[in-house]
Amino acid sequence: MDEEKRITLRLPAELHEWLVAQAKSARRSLNSEIVYRLEVERDAAVADAESP
Repeated sequence: MDEEKRITLRLPAELHEWLVAQAKSARRSLNSEIVYRLEVERDAAVADAESP
């Protein structure tokens, strides 16, 4: 099982509200939404780095 780390994250209120709405529409928790979006960005960055 992957180890998990806890962090405290400060977000602008507007960004927090947007993320909450996105999570709700995707039927995910706020935490899951943030993790999902970070993983998508990481995967895109890795793919960009590997492309010629």
